[in-house]
Amino acid sequence: MTDYLTFLWRVWRLSWQGGWKFYVWMIFLSVLVLVGLNAWARQFVEGLATTGMTDQVSWGAYIANFTFLVGVAAAAVMLVIPAYIYKKEHMHEVVLFGELMAIAAIVMCLLFVTVDLGHPDRFHHMIPPFGIFNFPGSILSWDVIVLNGYLLLNLHIAGYMLYCRYRGKAPTRKFYIPFVFLSIAWAVSIHTVTAFLYVGLAGRAYWHHPLVPARFLASAFVAGPALMILTFQVIRRVMRYYIGDKPIFTLRMIMTVAMLINMFLLGSELFTEFYSPTQHAAAAHYLYFGLHGHDGLVPWIWTAIALDVIGLLFLVTPLSRHIVGLNIACVTCFVGIWIEKGMGLIIPGFVPSPLGQFVEYLPTLNETLICLGVWAVGALMLSWMLHVAIPIMNGSLRADPHAPAPALNH
Repeated sequence: MTDYLTFLWRVWRLSWQGGWKFYVWMIFLSVLVLVGLNAWARQFVEGLATTGMTDQVSWGAYIANFTFLVGVAAAAVMLVIPAYIYKKEHMHEVVLFGELMAIAAIVMCLLFVTVDLGHPDRFHHMIPPFGIFNFPGSILSWDVIVLNGYLLLNLHIAGYMLYCRYRGKAPTRKFYIPFVFLSIAWAVSIHTVTAFLYVGLAGRAYWHHPLVPARFLASAFVAGPALMILTFQVIRRVMRYYIGDKPIFTLRMIMTVAMLINMFLLGSELFTEFYSPTQHAAAAHYLYFGLHGHDGLVPWIWTAIALDVIGLLFLVTPLSRHIVGLNIACVTCFVGIWIEKGMGLIIPGFVPSPLGQFVEYLPTLNETLICLGVWAVGALMLSWMLHVAIPIMNGSLRADPHAPAPALNH
């Protein structure tokens, strides 16, 4: 127990130590968090009227970001599977960073749900047994369970691995291997259950089809690895921890396959909606071409498709074999899928409404500042976790400085 408390104390002290670049970055993120907190306080006082949401469009930028980030969190499995199932030794050096990213993403998901509630005092209804949880009949209650379960899994795995490395001892397999394999199935479940939230709404024809869960997973396994590739390059350039090219180009291969599947599913969806259009294709028609003079989402979706196509072209050609080309592919795919799974997925489910009303939605400035603040919380949390994890990984922070570092591939 004393060793563990010492470990926590040394991590706490390390949290406040760094160069001027570290302080500038953390202060910048803290300012964004405060700006978002101020905007959220205004929403708390004045209500959700400060957002662009209405009675007709009751989900907006908050739920769009929530949906996207669930996929980013689930994508950590794309590091776990090659490392622990296919025994790719070069992936062991980056698995921990994927789990830390998943922790930050899940925290952001929970924050986006909180700000979407309007009144955070209602949050207790999603925590059994304190509120009206409606388990197991409510898909939302299942989503709460899988998200919090996935958060706890990653906290345990990452925390245990770092503590063992700090002590210079190999981790006991029974304390983490079962949880690693459980996290693989759990990662798939968090995005599948989130997709079921939409698929299960029979009155929303745009979401009510079986391709939604498959597209969720395919797009998640593009956006998540794209963010990881960019993060790994920041780590090896800015921090004292070298990550080789092998993990990065393994993720590139995963991105390429997942993006091909994602674009195929998109084409299948478009064929179904437009080849033999029915009245249920109104939402898709509004999204892609506008309808009855309403075309607020048309620029969004075509920008997303253009970015997706550019990213795919880079991935399937030799352009992405070079870091610059790969970075372009990662940025275009990440932004394209963020738009596609955000404005391109959530809003058309509400426009037109089941009664045929056309009420368009765009996020307000206050809403945008809150979203920016939540993203800053995630970046702040990930930056802090990397700041304390990397000295443990490279041996700078260790219980016994003379003890040899345990291997990563256990």
